[in-house]
Amino acid sequence: MSDPRPIGVFDSGLGGLSVLREIRALLPNEDLLYCADSGHAPYGEKPQHLIAARSLELCGFLLEQGAKALVIACNTATAAAAQAIRERWPEVPVIGMEPAVKPATAATKNGVVGVLATTGTLESARFAALLDQFGKDVRVLTRSGTGLVEAVERGEQSSSALLRLLASHLEPLLAGGADVIVLGCTHYVFLREQVEALVGADVRVIDTGAAVARQLQRKLVAESLLVDTQIAGHARFWCSGVAGQVSSVLEQLWPGAGEAQSLPVSACLSEKSEEA
Repeated sequence: MSDPRPIGVFDSGLGGLSVLREIRALLPNEDLLYCADSGHAPYGEKPQHLIAARSLELCGFLLEQGAKALVIACNTATAAAAQAIRERWPEVPVIGMEPAVKPATAATKNGVVGVLATTGTLESARFAALLDQFGKDVRVLTRSGTGLVEAVERGEQSSSALLRLLASHLEPLLAGGADVIVLGCTHYVFLREQVEALVGADVRVIDTGAAVARQLQRKLVAESLLVDTQIAGHARFWCSGVAGQVSSVLEQLWPGAGEAQSLPVSACLSEKSEEA
């Protein structure tokens, strides 16, 4: 069997393009839909109930566009909304993501792992469960990367101010002895080269984008949802916020993407729900 419908992916902004990149590399013939909720980024500082409500809206929009599977390309949104999304649409494969604590604990040589993530991810029950399951035999240091999501959204990946900010977040993890750094936010993956330069060759840097793509592939194979064509797949993009500004950075991170379409009002957060 073959299913030509597209795969729907969303994130709080453009960081999830790092996951979309892995999906495209593994599944080059699939059509992709991507929603960047840049108008409400970052999710990491927002209440869980608000992130969950927003994630449900975006998934509903992607399903209206014909998505056959949903990928939550955001650690914070996965923690806040994955269960609600699966309960709302039990017939749809839903792939979430979480910080790479398990592979990091296997990779560390000195027993100290550093996790750089958003406040929302670090304070979530999902992250606490990961630590309980995989972090018992190692020391896990955490750091909230405040300001990094916004920098990526602005397209500031190599400014001196960004490098100083990044160094300030990494320094406590390195001072604590971490020999593995987990990039626990999809936005941070676009800063990987800068992170690796700052931490040095003796510190391993890990993220979960490739693992998410492989899990998506397994789900599509298991449910006979893979497309059966040798034609290269297309990608379509939507965003909240100022479309022109988002599109400018989108082109940097996904060359050839073109102009992002504005999300319709029905898929945008209302003042009433923001105040809830």
